[in-house]
Amino acid sequence: MKHELASGDVGIHQVLVAASPGDAITNLALATREVLRRVGPSEIFAHHLAPEVMNEVHPLTAYRTRHARSVLIFHASIGQREVHNFLTDRAEDLVLVYHNVTPAEYFEPYDFVFAELLALGRREVEILRPRVVRAIADSQYNALELVEMGYRNVRVIPPIAHIDRLAGVAPRQSTLNHLSQLDAPVLLSVAQLMPHKRPDFLVKMMHINETYGLSRAVLLLVGHHRLPTYTTAIREQIRELSVDVHLVGAVDDDELVAMYQSASVIVSASEHEGFCLPLVEAMAFDKPIIARACAAVPETVGDAALLIPAPQGPALFGEAVHELVHNPALSQELVERGRTRLAELRATATGASLADALLEAV
Repeated sequence: MKHELASGDVGIHQVLVAASPGDAITNLALATREVLRRVGPSEIFAHHLAPEVMNEVHPLTAYRTRHARSVLIFHASIGQREVHNFLTDRAEDLVLVYHNVTPAEYFEPYDFVFAELLALGRREVEILRPRVVRAIADSQYNALELVEMGYRNVRVIPPIAHIDRLAGVAPRQSTLNHLSQLDAPVLLSVAQLMPHKRPDFLVKMMHINETYGLSRAVLLLVGHHRLPTYTTAIREQIRELSVDVHLVGAVDDDELVAMYQSASVIVSASEHEGFCLPLVEAMAFDKPIIARACAAVPETVGDAALLIPAPQGPALFGEAVHELVHNPALSQELVERGRTRLAELRATATGASLADALLEAV
């Protein structure tokens, strides 16, 4: 590591709008904190805290400058006036880690207030530019957005510092047993149930495959249900089409590991990703991937997935699922490519490289 600081010289603290269990940004902040603590004091502060993370994350109102000098790292993903005001009022150097902000139009039909927060988030990232001493983006896709906002010298570091968090987790045996008894391949999608993730696309794909006698499969949609109106809409779609799709919701890590291990194919229909961590997790579990070539997904997976062109619909996606389920050689080829791609990502996104980028602001 390039930077060597005496313990206590500089406090390097992270700021999140919200922290919750299973959230990718929260997980990344926790992993980053462990790296930063190797060189000095480091804590995480958030405006919204789920009860489950209160032992690890502090309320933003508890932030106090305790060191001769402090640096704040802001993980930008959504708007929040209280957080923005906090950041603009502080004198500490500010590092921006940009995870992208989902376009508001995806949410306007379901939650206009949330859509407004997303639109606000993009404006706030632009306004913060004069305060930011170092900008880091998850992907080249995100970096280009920052450049369009006027940022310069943006460093790209894929957010895989916490990818090994599942490596030592034993799978839940009851989940393994249940999934092994299913008389069909398991398709797994790991994503919050949100409009831009397009679970409706996957439900349509299942309906087309079942209607035309292609591979019968079971689809598990795993992830938090944070938008009740949208969850209701997806439940109604599943009921109307009568497909074998299960809204699993959020799960503990041991359940997630069991699902990854049991899955035949990992699927993603998402239209907007700044970087898609579940697809990297799929590579770590040696699973073949089918995804839509949208946003930063191609950059994330490289050649380690069957990528469906963005304009194509659920029918072609379903044909790809059918082919992959019945083509073990192709499946194994994708697994091998996934191992290579994961090694490439690890080489460019080590904890040391992240710490160096953050500490350049010190």
